[in-house]
Amino acid sequence: MPRGVVPEPAGPGQESVWDYPRPPRVEPTSEHVLVVLGGRVVVDTRAALRVLETSHPPTYYLPFADADAEALRPAAGQSYCEWKGLASYLDVVGGSASEPVVAPAAAWTYPDPTPGYRELAGYLALYPGRMSSVTVDGEAVRPQAGGFYGGWVTDRVVGPFKGGPGSTGW
Repeated sequence: MPRGVVPEPAGPGQESVWDYPRPPRVEPTSEHVLVVLGGRVVVDTRAALRVLETSHPPTYYLPFADADAEALRPAAGQSYCEWKGLASYLDVVGGSASEPVVAPAAAWTYPDPTPGYRELAGYLALYPGRMSSVTVDGEAVRPQAGGFYGGWVTDRVVGPFKGGPGSTGW
């Protein structure tokens, strides 16, 4: 644990991100995940995966099969994760045909993830703060601070979370 970091105590039904592993673990969840952009349902699923990594709120990966295919389009750019491999980005398009709402490079996917994370193939993750609404079992998701990471903060998890001021070296 990084020097000076004091984990918040987890209450009943909560998880501490300081109990999550490194390297990250992938686990399925049957929670109801609903993503809306500009009034358009982009993803509606009960077949998500959660990626759990020390100091980070979970990142939810959502099956392409449960996404509105017309709401996703390839975007410029790639990034590399030391655990999962090379990510490709997607624009998320909401709203209507006459009044589209575009969240540029707001989602990503690992088309060919590393061997330990093969189950992420066929899934996408997204930045919840760039959507109109993201809920997990009806609870509004709050984005992980900092804008770089894609963690989903709910009442289920306690931190402190990496991403905010002073957490760069975690």
